[in-house]
Amino acid sequence: MKKSTLGLAVIAAIPMFSSVQVLAADEAAKSIEKIQVTGSRINRTDMETASPITVIGDDFIAKSGYTSVADVLSNQPSAAGMSLGGSSNNGSGGTATVNLRGMSSKRTLVLLNGRRMVSSGTGADSSVDLNTIPVAMIKSIEILKDGASAVYGSDAIAGVVNIITKKDFEGSEVNVEGSRTTKGDGNNYGVSLLHGMQIAEGNLVVGAQYSSRGEIIQSDRSFVEPGQSSYIPEGTLGSKMPDGNGGFIDRNKGYDYSTSSYAQTPNDLYSIFTSFDKELDSDTTFNVDLMYTRRDSTQQLAPQPASIDLKTTNLDAAYTSAFVDGNGVLADTLEYRRRMVDAGPRIYEQKTDTYRASVALMGTLDNDASWDVSATYGRNDSKDKVQNSIHASNVEQSIYANQALWFAGDALNRDMLVSDGAIYTESNEGGNEQFILAAGYSALTDNDIGYAIGVENRFESGYYTPDMITQRGESTAAQQDPTEGDYSVQSVYFEASMPVLESVTIEGAARYDNYSTFGGATTWKLGATWNVTDEFMVRSVLATGFRAPNVAELFGGNSGSFDYLADPWGNEQDPQIEVNYTSDKNLKAEESKSFTFGMVWEITDGLSSTMDYWKFDITDAITRLDVQNEMRSCFAGTLESCSAINITSTGDLSNMSSALTNVGSQKTSGVDWNISYKADNYGINLDTTYLIEFEQDDIDYTGTIDGNIGGYAKIKSNLSVNYDVSEALSLLYNARFVKGMDGEYDGDFFSTDNTVYHDISMSYSVSDDLRITGGMNNIFDKEPESVLGGNDMGTVPEVYDVIGSRIFASVNFKF
Repeated sequence: MKKSTLGLAVIAAIPMFSSVQVLAADEAAKSIEKIQVTGSRINRTDMETASPITVIGDDFIAKSGYTSVADVLSNQPSAAGMSLGGSSNNGSGGTATVNLRGMSSKRTLVLLNGRRMVSSGTGADSSVDLNTIPVAMIKSIEILKDGASAVYGSDAIAGVVNIITKKDFEGSEVNVEGSRTTKGDGNNYGVSLLHGMQIAEGNLVVGAQYSSRGEIIQSDRSFVEPGQSSYIPEGTLGSKMPDGNGGFIDRNKGYDYSTSSYAQTPNDLYSIFTSFDKELDSDTTFNVDLMYTRRDSTQQLAPQPASIDLKTTNLDAAYTSAFVDGNGVLADTLEYRRRMVDAGPRIYEQKTDTYRASVALMGTLDNDASWDVSATYGRNDSKDKVQNSIHASNVEQSIYANQALWFAGDALNRDMLVSDGAIYTESNEGGNEQFILAAGYSALTDNDIGYAIGVENRFESGYYTPDMITQRGESTAAQQDPTEGDYSVQSVYFEASMPVLESVTIEGAARYDNYSTFGGATTWKLGATWNVTDEFMVRSVLATGFRAPNVAELFGGNSGSFDYLADPWGNEQDPQIEVNYTSDKNLKAEESKSFTFGMVWEITDGLSSTMDYWKFDITDAITRLDVQNEMRSCFAGTLESCSAINITSTGDLSNMSSALTNVGSQKTSGVDWNISYKADNYGINLDTTYLIEFEQDDIDYTGTIDGNIGGYAKIKSNLSVNYDVSEALSLLYNARFVKGMDGEYDGDFFSTDNTVYHDISMSYSVSDDLRITGGMNNIFDKEPESVLGGNDMGTVPEVYDVIGSRIFASVNFKF
């Protein structure tokens, strides 16, 4: 292996460029220490693999003002679709996720120090809540943008995010940070402590972090149009509103729900973590990692919209006379709608506790081979509440008993609502549990043939128990059944890397997983690197993958969801229409194929570039039919579409459902391009993803945006410029580009414009021990693009910045 090519591969794998990272790359180029690269189990002496990897260092994270892992990952060009985060107010449960390639968060595997993280959220979750990983403990984040099921097993279809924590640390470090918007709201602050010391002939690192994210109300942003819900505080009967004189007139107003809803959801995170590494002898090392995170989070929506079907035989004739048709016939029921402002806004509260413990023994043998055995346990417990929920059955009885009050159009007395049992606090609980035993062996022969073998046994369980009122369908919110289940999987894998020519190396891996739920699955990968010259390398990987159905998909009960949909018949008064989601315990695993082909080129000293073509193809995908598309097809006369989602050809949507099946598919392809230049005191990096195709269930979403599935921009790009003015002062400029997208809602077509966000920051070292960092994100206060049928605030907050300009600062002190 020639040193110039090795240095090139290392630098190309690290497109973010704080000075710390470049130094790390230089040192890696000179070192002969064996390391394990994300995407491979083989301990090798270089970072050259066939798979493209992006590495983000802690220095870049700090300079950019990022305070959460989710913020770092959601801004990557390789992210698409919709990743949940701080601006996800409706239905997120306070969880933050990553969505590589737009293929959904459940198809992106999240690791901590190379080992799986437990799914975490509010119970029976399918993905990792990134809030559980404190930024203070992060040394780097490695993003493998390639299918890796043959190495890591299920869930790695779209790629892998491996979070590496700080180890071998000595001394103490305190970091205090804060930020707020230029509009004076959304106050965020945090403090962290990190301490490392030599103890018992080993290195002990302990840390703690507290962070708080403040609220922002949607209506406090000028671009937010007032909401126009048909659920109004005065109430409506049969779509008519009270006229103030005991009668009813056609509804002539709507309700602005934006004054109560959050644009940024508040949360408080409490984390403690520790790691201990000790050499038991010259050939054996003991490691233990412990982590605990408590999340207290809140979302707030407008007061509950209540829809009650009233029996007309129980109503006074004075109120029903206006609804007798020309033939003197009165319907058996009349729908009563009311925005329950007298109860107060819906306040969603979550308290989640996530625990993780990992213990490992690692060692080397006389033949310089390495081995490891490990045990990892993860657990997530959650209790969540919804204050000011509405009990539909009790509301119905209260209306019959107090018709003059309910039909007058006046405010209701909260004490009466409480005494009648109309208001209650919904209480739910859930959790996830994971236990993994693993063992591996890796060797590198004298002729550079590397191989690794290993076994793994994993147990996963999850449950979610909704409030009994919700389970019985007596709430005005959607009905939901409990979820509970578990499964186990036993795995064996083999990986090899072998030079076939002086400049060509091939890589291969195979893995077999046996699931207690559906049986066995075999995956493989084949890759190659060709060092054409000392400055130019070609790489390629062909791989298969799979994703096993998770607990919620297998054992989840029926649950309702109010989705943003357009009713082509025009029967529904609001865009949020209830869909009943169902699961299936007989689901099979998804299967995938992935292909990457690219090059790494050191153009000249300090200037390098990578370009990779990628393609993913998922079959037997576990999916729900696109309800909106099926509604349109049903309206056009396709009866199969009507029955597929349980609606009628005349537009009766009252029993609309969406079942999980293995009939889905995804096809996506594109090109990742990176070019970077590093001089003595400055660096420039451009990271771009060009989306060629994204097709899901035979529907082309390339270059489109939608309120339910997010955005699939054809081009996303990040530009970073780092300038070291002096040894003490460093400046950083970031620009994020999102190409405009097209959309369609309720027969109306629209387009969003190209969007660029500009960020600046400065870092100044007052002394060797004291560093001050400050800056501003979205410095031009760029407003989000308008999206018809958007999921909140008239846009998609998971795609566009709805917060606006934010000023941040931090102080780091070492002692």
